[in-house]
Amino acid sequence: MGLYEASFRVKHECPYREISERYPDLTIREWYLSDCQVIELTSPASPADELLEEIDQIGTLLHKSVDDSGLHVVTQSCLCSLEDSIIGRFEQYNCLYQPPTIHRHGWEHYTVIAFDENDVRALLQDLEADRDIEVFSKTAITDQQIPHSMLAPVDQLFEDITERQLAALRLALESGYYEQPRQTSLRELAEQTAVARSTYEEHLRKAENKLLTNAGQFLRLVTATSTTDPLDIDRIRQTEHAAD
Repeated sequence: MGLYEASFRVKHECPYREISERYPDLTIREWYLSDCQVIELTSPASPADELLEEIDQIGTLLHKSVDDSGLHVVTQSCLCSLEDSIIGRFEQYNCLYQPPTIHRHGWEHYTVIAFDENDVRALLQDLEADRDIEVFSKTAITDQQIPHSMLAPVDQLFEDITERQLAALRLALESGYYEQPRQTSLRELAEQTAVARSTYEEHLRKAENKLLTNAGQFLRLVTATSTTDPLDIDRIRQTEHAAD
């Protein structure tokens, strides 16, 4: 079974697409997380006041800069209704969506990967039935050409990790706990919080365990086609099995 990549653009009723149509210098990149969207807006030209007003309505502002290099804004907004969404159609036809969605000149640009050419063909035919679509490419690819980032969506990596566990993990990371040599200790980390050391450590260990468990499936995918054994694991196992 081969792998197929398709790149295409569509016109669909979406507020981001409509903004990109009215402001041709603007590029909008859209990422889907578990319960929100992260939107990046860039433009090499100085933005009009009307555009800035529209951007303020998109969601919570995370970053904003307007200087000689142009406009750069990052926002976070509630997830729009996914009922009959194009992302849902990708899943329906067993196609893997490669974020971000790019909105430019009134078009939404997408790239997907499928494990069957018939799935790609069926998806494109379905999209053609109710919206304008232009296909840029539809090609067979090898396993090694799949970008590792598409195998590990952010929302799946952090699935089932609570807010307190995430906060504990972030504090440890930003304080240098995972550097070599370590820049801090569990006691010092806990002292920066309102909880006991044992409670902080419990939050941190649970976050670590869940993160590694969630990443495990993607780690196996990334290494599945590797022909090397840098730690000689297979040789040691064979030696131990022969000894038994």
